[in-house]
Amino acid sequence: MIPSSSVKVVVVGAGLAGLSAASTLMKAGFQHIQVLEAMSRPGGRVHTTRPFGQDVIELGANWIHGQEGNPLFQLAQEQGLLLEESGSAKTMCLPGSVTPRDYFFEESGRKLPMDQVDQVCAFFSKLTSRAFSSELDPKHSTQSLGGYLDQEFAQSLQATSKVGQRLFEWCKRSECTDEASSSLYEVSAVQLCHYVALEGGFFNSLGPGGYQALVDTLLDSLPPGTVLCDRPVRSIRWALEGESHAHPVSVLCQAGQCFTADHVIVTVPLGFLKENGAAMFEPALPTSKASAIERLGFGTVDKIYLRFEKRFWPDDCAGIQLVWDAGPEDEKVYQHSQSEGGAWRDTWYKKICGFDTVARHPTVLCGWITGREAQHMETLDERMVGEVCVRLLRSFTGWSVEEPAQVLMSKWWSEPFVRGSYTYPPPGVDAVREHNALAAPLPQPSDAGHSQEKPLQVLFAGEATHVSFYTTTHGAYITGIREAQRIIELYGDKKLDS
Repeated sequence: MIPSSSVKVVVVGAGLAGLSAASTLMKAGFQHIQVLEAMSRPGGRVHTTRPFGQDVIELGANWIHGQEGNPLFQLAQEQGLLLEESGSAKTMCLPGSVTPRDYFFEESGRKLPMDQVDQVCAFFSKLTSRAFSSELDPKHSTQSLGGYLDQEFAQSLQATSKVGQRLFEWCKRSECTDEASSSLYEVSAVQLCHYVALEGGFFNSLGPGGYQALVDTLLDSLPPGTVLCDRPVRSIRWALEGESHAHPVSVLCQAGQCFTADHVIVTVPLGFLKENGAAMFEPALPTSKASAIERLGFGTVDKIYLRFEKRFWPDDCAGIQLVWDAGPEDEKVYQHSQSEGGAWRDTWYKKICGFDTVARHPTVLCGWITGREAQHMETLDERMVGEVCVRLLRSFTGWSVEEPAQVLMSKWWSEPFVRGSYTYPPPGVDAVREHNALAAPLPQPSDAGHSQEKPLQVLFAGEATHVSFYTTTHGAYITGIREAQRIIELYGDKKLDS
């Protein structure tokens, strides 16, 4: 056995997956670890900023998804990063979820009564819960989530009223935020049951350091110089043999710098792999892995932050939700809108479901937008987007709304090393098989035993490689530990707790 202290490991990507992998290996005694980050900052899809003063704004990851069994929640608790030490952190609503403090407005300016909103939203939640709980009728097994919802809603009492139909469409648009999709017709209904929601609710319970504090905790566990930023990787050559190759893997950066390794852990987002995976690896990725990259969905979710000089919404208002007059959209209508060209670009703003208040920022609202409309929004300047948002707020509410003092938008589609936000399962795709194929290392220890190649030369981590926790930060974190553990076990080290 080669001593773990002499093994060289390169980690591509300094998000939560890459940093947890590097930290786990360091703790196990591996001394030659290099993390290469393409962007100018570590964190990946965690991006904590302070554009409006001392308090943080999250352009990326926003929530800790559950407490029980969530290693990120436990890490935050151990490091004193939560607002409440007791662990009963303040529950925050996800975009699109409804509280009694949400104000729902129709296009006409009429504020909808909450009992009417609650009836439709509760019915929608009941339908989606069936999908996530594996309780769907077999007739829905091949349907999209949108198709299943449309069919069930059409048979309900809520479908008999125009307001009910409009609210149901609002629910569908808001669910797109959870699924990172342009439409729920792009999401499988039956495959959602593989996602596991941890107990304890959703929490925006991190203290003044925000999500960056968790990233910093992992960075602090690594020696100086371990993480190199502005190092985009051009290619990964593996299965190198012969006396001239002391190590079987070579990682070439775009600037020409080359790193050799016994093992490379690739933690780049699925969106980047979709765009670059075919040319990035030599030899090429096996068909099963290339197919998984192609078949899994990876969508865009963006935020629009509006800072006003003074608050114009009531103190008891936690969100201003926009209920459009347009009638129900079915799968055929959506597919037609795709094929007919760019007409939807003229009404991109209709994908904004509403504007939510922001913790610790009393004069800031946050709008959420997804899919192709989000990608189009990223091509517009912030001033124009701010003007559109103010026009919506004025026309729906009838309130006096001044121009925002600042507008800030996330642009995850435009980020060349990300190309989107997170993963979803499309219709007709066996998500478990594809997630597992994406996670499989190259070569497998059993394969290497026959070919004499060194096993585990290229390993894969990130939220898209987790069957049950895709889309989540804890999913990314866990997969980094998982791949580090493969290497640790290869050299006979004692298994660490994850």
